[in-house]
Amino acid sequence: MIKKINPSPIRRVFARNLRAARESLGWSQEALAEASGLHRTYVGSVERGERNISIDNIERLSVALRVSPAFLMEEKEDLSGTSSTSP
Repeated sequence: MIKKINPSPIRRVFARNLRAARESLGWSQEALAEASGLHRTYVGSVERGERNISIDNIERLSVALRVSPAFLMEEKEDLSGTSSTSP
């Protein structure tokens, strides 16, 4: 039986911000994994919201991306002015 993943709102925010920060640098998941010392499949599962990531790995990713850990957890507003976790 396959376990269905239903990520929490903050996990979805983190995943979205992580992907956006990585893509803004033009990096692949593999490049981010290399820069942060994490495994590529782990980075992918974090970006999909499948992992309950530790504070230590949040720090590793934020250092690699040159952003603050808080940046990765901040809820951003889209162009319509609604939060990224709004339905």
